[in-house]
Amino acid sequence: MSEIPEKSQARQRLRSLSEALDSGALKQVARILNGGLSPSDIAHLLESSPPRQRALLWNLVDKQLEGDVLQYLNEDIRAEYLSRLNAQELADIIEDFESDDLADLLQQLPDTVIQEVLDTMDEQDRQRVEEVLSYPEDTAGGLMNTDTITVRPDLSIDVVLRYLRRHRALPPMTDSLIVVNRRDEFIGMLPITAMLVSSQTATVREVMDTDIEPIPVTLSDTKVAHLFERYDLISAPVVNDQGRLLGRITIDDVVDVIREDADHSLMSMAGLDDDEDTFAPVWKTTRRRAVWLGINLITAFIASGVIGLFEGTIDKVVALAILMPIVASMGGIAGSQTLTLVIRGMAVGQISSANVGWLLNREFLSGILNGLLWAALVAIAAMVWFQDVMIGVIIAAALVINLVAAALVGTVLPLFLKSRNIDPALAGSVILTTVTDVVGFTSFLGLATLFYA
Repeated sequence: MSEIPEKSQARQRLRSLSEALDSGALKQVARILNGGLSPSDIAHLLESSPPRQRALLWNLVDKQLEGDVLQYLNEDIRAEYLSRLNAQELADIIEDFESDDLADLLQQLPDTVIQEVLDTMDEQDRQRVEEVLSYPEDTAGGLMNTDTITVRPDLSIDVVLRYLRRHRALPPMTDSLIVVNRRDEFIGMLPITAMLVSSQTATVREVMDTDIEPIPVTLSDTKVAHLFERYDLISAPVVNDQGRLLGRITIDDVVDVIREDADHSLMSMAGLDDDEDTFAPVWKTTRRRAVWLGINLITAFIASGVIGLFEGTIDKVVALAILMPIVASMGGIAGSQTLTLVIRGMAVGQISSANVGWLLNREFLSGILNGLLWAALVAIAAMVWFQDVMIGVIIAAALVINLVAAALVGTVLPLFLKSRNIDPALAGSVILTTVTDVVGFTSFLGLATLFYA
């Protein structure tokens, strides 16, 4: 119940800060920033501000808060701030970072700067960070935190409790202790809730849970997120090929993966970067979008080239030019529906070689049925509009062909792109639109050429 007043207070502070900014009361702004807002709120405020206002706010953030704020900023804005800091300033900011967060931050820096920062750290911290940095960012190894608490199976619960009390604090998201043998090989998990209600004379072996499967260090971050979702995990151990414990992954990191995957799917459909800055400068925004617009222009010329092949037919029957967009548009929408469904199914691990045949057959039949339904309606409208039965038959046939083709391509295309290590979310929509335009125009104008020639 206390969360609602806290959220209300945060919104009130943000409103007060906005009013102070508008009035130019910088001392009041600094007081609200550093005394009334959490690092995540400050990061949200920075991301929601135009460049000049953002620069002003960042300069007012207390130096001791900068590191915490950086952790919540998107990569685009964070990289901009990091580029202004030298190695020693970075070392001061990241002093209290967890190993996984620190590795994420360092991966945005040049190799020479990474080494300079690592050189400023003590031996133990450096080894932890280097362990995480040795694995790709999108794997369990890149997600894991090496700050773990391990116990041996032959210890009593009483000894474990006394051991825990020697710590000033437990690592965040510690719901279980990790049980390992003398070779640091994973054996099981000791839930803290089970430990608290067990006899203090019982051994860890008697209380621990051995049904937990550790996460391989090379498993992709998307599959890690699926495991957390499927088994309602809060934390999970990470092991190497020999079963030796390397670290653990916590739910807060998995939430970041889920959010990033969602952002990636949404932004890639428009050819934008995952961490596209809403308030990026004009030149940066223009440069990034120009590439995608150029690619789309090429595909538009391809579709226009197909239309040009039937220029003589269009000159004879002007109605064809009026009806062409209907065929292309219907195919594009039908294909996008299938493409989105398949990409989502692939992302959540529901599509495999065992069921893709059934899916392809379902989409084929759905394309035929939808094609027949809408072809009949469009044919009637076209015949009434132009008083020509033949043009109604032509557009009906073209619609069925294009909707079936769209359904099949929308199913097969993302699977093909994935097999070639090409991101379906990024390239799929452009290729699909080109295919449906070309098939739609070719079938419609080709049939018209046959019947009106």
